[in-house]
Amino acid sequence: MSAFTTPDALFERLKIAWSKESSDSWSAENPAKGQCSVTSLVVHDLFGGDILKTKTRGGTHFYNSINGVRWDLTVSQFGYPIPFEDRPSSRDEAMADTSQDKYDALRSKLGVSWR
Repeated sequence: MSAFTTPDALFERLKIAWSKESSDSWSAENPAKGQCSVTSLVVHDLFGGDILKTKTRGGTHFYNSINGVRWDLTVSQFGYPIPFEDRPSSRDEAMADTSQDKYDALRSKLGVSWR
């Protein structure tokens, strides 16, 4: 059972858990940078819903929809507004944008075991 009751509660822990181990683009100045795919997978693990995607200047950006509400826990990585196309995606597509090691690292840093 997860200790996270809402995506908001998860976000507070993610800000501490994001690291170079979960994204090669991570920096102390912009901890959410490059964390979208791995974060969308963790959010999906904990809350279900759908993984969505949109195109940005930097490539494909992943985020979630839970009970019809968009949750983008990594939007802070952008210094500009992004267009939310809300196109359906999948775990496989999000995983292809990260790696099993990065996914496992984020799960481990969050201190929650599931699956």
